[in-house]
Amino acid sequence: MAKKKDTKAKKKDSTKATKAVEAAATTWADALRVGEGFTLADVDPRSTPTFTGDKQAGKDALAAADAELDTLQEQLYAQSRAGGRRRVLLVVQGMDTSGKGGIMRHVVGSVDPQGVEHTAFKAPSVEEKKHPFLWRIRRALPGPGMIGVFDRSHYEDVLVVRVHDLVPPGQWKRRYATINSFEESLADDDVTIIKVMLHISPQEQKERLGERLERPDKHWKFNPRDLDEREHWADYQEAYQVLLERCSTERAPWFVVPADRKWYARLAVQQLLLEHLRGLDLTWPEADFDVEEQQARLAASEV
Repeated sequence: MAKKKDTKAKKKDSTKATKAVEAAATTWADALRVGEGFTLADVDPRSTPTFTGDKQAGKDALAAADAELDTLQEQLYAQSRAGGRRRVLLVVQGMDTSGKGGIMRHVVGSVDPQGVEHTAFKAPSVEEKKHPFLWRIRRALPGPGMIGVFDRSHYEDVLVVRVHDLVPPGQWKRRYATINSFEESLADDDVTIIKVMLHISPQEQKERLGERLERPDKHWKFNPRDLDEREHWADYQEAYQVLLERCSTERAPWFVVPADRKWYARLAVQQLLLEHLRGLDLTWPEADFDVEEQQARLAASEV
């Protein structure tokens, strides 16, 4: 009896959470999109734009949308088997500890892994340095029917290189226009681009780094270089502000997701992905064979 009550309670909470998402006054894309006059410093990293529920409601809403996300991903994949060329590229950027790994586990991890191509970009290898900065990016682009996920991306080449003076200023300044042209060509090639910046506060980062140092099971996540990068916080915020201004275009806009609350960041990225997939008007491809004929053959089969 108690089990039935628990099931009913969970179903009620899930329905409530779903309604909280549906009742939003605006779309997630509209609420989080970087537009004209955007200022990163004005975004509160602890805010929860377009969602009024609490942490539990956010977790319930995340779980409640898993089935739809899984179906849409499968439809995208199925259409490619019928000759469709559409694909999705989710770009996730953010300071260390901003929650990129959590997005991979809790959002991307909810769909069929065979329909996802995930790439985590680290410092360029010796081989990669021999080529233009977009060379390794092009090699990692998702194929038709796939959801490609970039954990960091080509934007490192106007972030890290700028902050640490790794290339002459004239070189990284030209990259904004190169990136815009590149992303425009992707959109022309049936790639839906979703660019997300996870916006975390320095105070929250300090707490998360402290937790990694305090817990032995988190030591593997800590890198002393994270503290070195933290010293350049202001420089990174300036670099992000410029790239958001220069590279948030109509066909490949940036979305800034407040990330101090992990549950909200995961929900927001999931909902952005859902909204973009819904916008593709995906359907199941029609059979390219006579269904009734094949049903008859199966019925007559003696095996």
